[in-house]
Amino acid sequence: MAVKTQEQRRLRRRRRVRAKIRGTEARPRLAVYRSNRGLYAQLIDDDRGHTVAQASWTEADLRKLDSAERAKRAGELLAERAKMAGVETCVFDRGGYRFHGQVAALAEGAREGGLQF
Repeated sequence: MAVKTQEQRRLRRRRRVRAKIRGTEARPRLAVYRSNRGLYAQLIDDDRGHTVAQASWTEADLRKLDSAERAKRAGELLAERAKMAGVETCVFDRGGYRFHGQVAALAEGAREGGLQF
C-alpha cells in the first residue's frame, strides 16, 4: 500500500461520504471546508447545483473571534440565512474532516440556530 498524505486520505474520505450524501431543494447539503486560516460552510442544492446560503470566517463580525467561537457563530449565521431562504432541515457533510473541534462547533451552532440534521 502506498503512503498517502493527510490531504489524500481526507479527500478519499470526502469522496466516500459524498457518494452517499446528496442535497435536494427540501434538504440541502451543509458542506464544510476547513483551511489553515478559517472555516467555510455552504448549504448546497446538488440537484440544481445552487448554493442556498453560505457563511465564512472572513465576515467582519467573525474575524475578531477565536477559532472555536468563530465556527459556532458561523453555524448560527448559516442557520439564520437558511431560515431566510426557507430551509429548516439539511444533511451534514463534514468534508472528510473529523467531527471534532471547529467542525463540531459549526454543527452545534447550526443546530442552536434552528437547522435540523
